[in-house]
Amino acid sequence: MRVVIVTESFPPDVNGVAHCALQTARHLAARGHDPLVIAPAVTGSDSGAPCPVVRVPSMPLPGYPQVRVALPSRRLAAALTAHRADVVHLASPFVLGVRGMGVAARLGLPAVAVYQTDLAGYARTYMGAGESTAWRRIRTVHTAADRTLAPSSAAVRDLEEHGVPRVRLWPRGVDTVRFRPELRDESLRRELAPGGETIVGYVGRLAPEKCVELLAGVCALPGVKVVVVGDGPSGAALRNAIPGAVLLGRRTGEDLARIFASLDVFAHTGPYETFCQTVQEAMASGLPVVAPAAGGPLDLVDHGRTGLLVPPRDAGAVRDAVAALVADPARREAYGRAARATVEGRTWAAVGDQLLGHYAEVLRERTAVAA
Repeated sequence: MRVVIVTESFPPDVNGVAHCALQTARHLAARGHDPLVIAPAVTGSDSGAPCPVVRVPSMPLPGYPQVRVALPSRRLAAALTAHRADVVHLASPFVLGVRGMGVAARLGLPAVAVYQTDLAGYARTYMGAGESTAWRRIRTVHTAADRTLAPSSAAVRDLEEHGVPRVRLWPRGVDTVRFRPELRDESLRRELAPGGETIVGYVGRLAPEKCVELLAGVCALPGVKVVVVGDGPSGAALRNAIPGAVLLGRRTGEDLARIFASLDVFAHTGPYETFCQTVQEAMASGLPVVAPAAGGPLDLVDHGRTGLLVPPRDAGAVRDAVAALVADPARREAYGRAARATVEGRTWAAVGDQLLGHYAEVLRERTAVAA
């Protein structure tokens, strides 16, 4: 198949949308298909893509320069037309993806839209309002697609409850070769926690919707060192909000995998995750997970077996869950082993083949309608 992936973000960006779009392109190429990526222009060019990438003009999002927003451009329609696509894959359509949907409709091409960003949650966080407007936009965009793929049971339920039709579950894979317990590095642990503390880590964007400040109580636990990996607009404020934490900034690749494996507990705090890839990467690294009982983590964390789920936005519950695991090394080890075993079959190849199945079904449905 000839597939055009229209994505709001792509490497060298570091986020869930960019990572999933890259893995999709890699899987299509590995299976002998012909992908093309269309994405906003960014600084830097190390995308690692196995296919051509067309960059359209973009500008930084005001107040959040790490996010680029595509500007109107003829490159999108020209590239999509020239590729002679069989399917248009819209990764988290918001600005560029909406335009891609319009071009696909004009050309009579089937479109598969991947829901990946909780816009309603962002509206609550950044504006204190606007949820209904966000859901109207989501409903309009995804209703125009032949199929919407949601990454978790909670996301499927939210979409269906807000009137989005033709929704199917499509989870995310994890690289269990890169992220593995064997990368645990004792010299790195001594560097991060010179006093031999139990290391509790967070990995992800540092932004208001991630609620990383909820780790303040964990920082105060005796014998605990909090390590935060990532960057974003909340970075400077977090230095005061979580005193004593080690902020490592953005890390990628093998460096990130080594940090994951060198933690003792992984704590995620964001309540608006449609999936939460870093939870899977922590599980692949053999870590017990503490996460909110909301959104994607509900599918990922088996409470009392691979980690602990806590009420969203409850700093005390996060502290208490982490404290319980810190106090019980045997429990941590058992949860970590179970976490690793749980994700070993969730490879990108496996979920990539599921995606190909969705494409094939959409193409069959189009053919049946045409007949």
